[in-house]
Amino acid sequence: MLIHSSSQLLTLQGGPQRGKTLGMLGIIENGAIVIRDEKIVAVGRTDELRNAYPDEPTLNAGGCVLMPGFVDPHTHLIWAGDRANEFEMKMGGLTYLDILAAGGGIISTVKATRSASMETLMAQTRPRILRMFAHGTTTAEAKTGYGLQTSTELLLLKALLALDDESPLDLVFTFLGAHAIPPEFKDNPQGYTEEVTDTMLPMLKEWWGTHAPRLPLPFVDVFCETNAFDLEQSRQILTKAGSLGFPLKIHADEFANLGGAVLAAELGAASADHLVVTSDADIAALGKSDTVAVALPCTPFGLAERHYTPAKKLLEANAMLALATDCNPGTSWNESMQFAIALACRYMGLTPAQAIAATTINAAHAIRRSDTIGSLEVGKQADMLILSVSDYRQVGYRYGTNLVKQVIKHGRVYSVEMGYYRTA
Repeated sequence: MLIHSSSQLLTLQGGPQRGKTLGMLGIIENGAIVIRDEKIVAVGRTDELRNAYPDEPTLNAGGCVLMPGFVDPHTHLIWAGDRANEFEMKMGGLTYLDILAAGGGIISTVKATRSASMETLMAQTRPRILRMFAHGTTTAEAKTGYGLQTSTELLLLKALLALDDESPLDLVFTFLGAHAIPPEFKDNPQGYTEEVTDTMLPMLKEWWGTHAPRLPLPFVDVFCETNAFDLEQSRQILTKAGSLGFPLKIHADEFANLGGAVLAAELGAASADHLVVTSDADIAALGKSDTVAVALPCTPFGLAERHYTPAKKLLEANAMLALATDCNPGTSWNESMQFAIALACRYMGLTPAQAIAATTINAAHAIRRSDTIGSLEVGKQADMLILSVSDYRQVGYRYGTNLVKQVIKHGRVYSVEMGYYRTA
């Protein structure tokens, strides 16, 4: 298929973008692209490719923007129930940590998730995946973390594998058994840390080899935070995970600066995520590393907080910056990367071009998939979007609506109507 006559073809070519180079979109005016066998085989101007491929079936982009599909590198996609009551409490003046200390927050979702069947979990997660896809996300990372016991954590992974098989959107998997201290270990957080390292992680590796032998090992993540896992416990978990061959991620500096970002850089983690109260020393460490700084602007917005990831400091330190939705039931029930871009432009000071790069090629690198997705280059997977606008700067400028007209995933075209999609 030859997709032609785009107003702007955003290639994002050249790999992940560091520091002040963030925002290089590689625009081709009146651009076109040729897809065969789910891969990109040619990129260029419309007149050139129509002459070179005269017999190719065509799709007219109609003077609209053609760009890579969004990559969402941080989501808590699978859970049961909701926390609307806690939202009302937060709006009444309680903080997130107040609610967590009172047994709410993550633990309330854990209770609902533990009692849910696999069918219920899939039924509640499926619409979230479809909304993500309709809003332009073609690949999303998906974490466990609402089981906090081996059996439920593995059930969540089993459900995610099944959802990945049935969905047009590709999932990348993360094991987050270290999301919080479960109620049965409330007075013994070190005991639960050892449960994760000595029981969960070895069992996970064996289970994965049986249930998903053709897929790479999932990431292992930890919530390094006050009232969750301290720095040494986080180090213990990630060090054990790394020794077993798992790639690493970390939640760091959402509420307290415990040194998690430095730990991530030291251990070669793929990403350090949240980074709201990150120190200058941690920022400098990220700037010298290959660990991607993943900002989650929907989360402080969801918490009605005023502080966001210090994007400009990270870019000045030469860090790689990505954006994600942090889709979760407590602080950010949002499936739209377009809304994350709108927030990042307003509250983190990014330009639309920088935010687009942070949600495509850099987001792909945060899940170590930038060799296959995140840009429109020859040899890469044919995952792209046709927007309903002719200028990329409309992305971020507009919000609360869906600018995606068509999604092309693995070379197959889906048309978006009223927030959902249908096969074109």
